[in-house]
Amino acid sequence: MDLENQRRIKEIAEKHGAENVVVVLGGGEAEASGLAAETVTAGDPTYAGPLAGVSLGLPVYHIFDLKQIVDEAVWEEQISMMEMVLDVDEIIKEVASFRDRPSSG
Repeated sequence: MDLENQRRIKEIAEKHGAENVVVVLGGGEAEASGLAAETVTAGDPTYAGPLAGVSLGLPVYHIFDLKQIVDEAVWEEQISMMEMVLDVDEIIKEVASFRDRPSSG
């Protein structure tokens, strides 16, 4: 997750309270999505960004987790093509592994 997105997420969580923020990812690879999920839950594992050492504990989902609640026409137009070419199950599993960890904060 780039430094600007880390900064924005941190500011939003501080402004609205972490209990009122949910992060939705859209990365196309399980490993990258997992890294982003780890960053918003436990802090930046590379210790390079605004979330270095900051455990926000935010709930995090991949857009693929939310298929059942996204408007069908929007899904078809925006996401369905990627759903056909990416390893959806692996991405969902990776992001869920961070969401399902007990909070350390």
